[in-house]
Amino acid sequence: MVSSAAEAVADIATGASLAVGGFGLCGIPHVLIEALHATGVDDLRVVSNNCGVDVWGLGVLLKDHRISRVIGSYVGENKEFARQYLGGELEVELTPQGTLAERLRAGGSGIPAFFTPAGVGTMIADGGLPWRYGPSGEVVVSSPPKEVREFGGKEYVLEEGIVTEFALVRAAIGDRHGNLVMHESARNFNPLVAMAGRITIAEVEELVEPGALVPEQIHVPGVFVQRVVGPVGTEGKQIEKRTTRPRPEA
Repeated sequence: MVSSAAEAVADIATGASLAVGGFGLCGIPHVLIEALHATGVDDLRVVSNNCGVDVWGLGVLLKDHRISRVIGSYVGENKEFARQYLGGELEVELTPQGTLAERLRAGGSGIPAFFTPAGVGTMIADGGLPWRYGPSGEVVVSSPPKEVREFGGKEYVLEEGIVTEFALVRAAIGDRHGNLVMHESARNFNPLVAMAGRITIAEVEELVEPGALVPEQIHVPGVFVQRVVGPVGTEGKQIEKRTTRPRPEA
């Protein structure tokens, strides 16, 4: 247990690598992100499915140019992300979503690399995918070619596992030993991110005593978690896409 989010992120230094959980705005560790923003660190190398939106989640760090590199799979809801990438201010390694999930899981499981069919015959495998643009729109850094090998008559591309110095995750319920339970879609990336960090910090909405969680319900065993902050409650959650027409009566 750590007494505050500020204390939990205090040793994340400029230039650190950081995996961050969440799916869209669902299950993002916004309390820890805000605490990290307050420290003023920059040149962060972030791994996350997406980068929040312009004014929420990782978008807060991005807006103030605290992030220098992103490994992710989706950028569609963040205009500032797209602007920085196309303007040469941000290096981006786009990765197929399932591949990103497996790279995080592999890193957390001690697997250095694996073969997958996703990306074979494309720039993912062949190289040349723009990672960083220059100020005039020219490509200055592009992805290298990856090893492709045939198994059972089918080609597969070699992808490396991901391990980061830190990981930030959010859980609906957690105990003091770091056992975590995520709620519905928040489970999409948070457990994998928790595995991939050498130091994983979890913010929990509800804190319970060890033994209160049924083992079969635990999504992240405490062995993967080094720091717990909570309870943080549910205040501050954002909705990415609001309903714009009345719902029919139940």
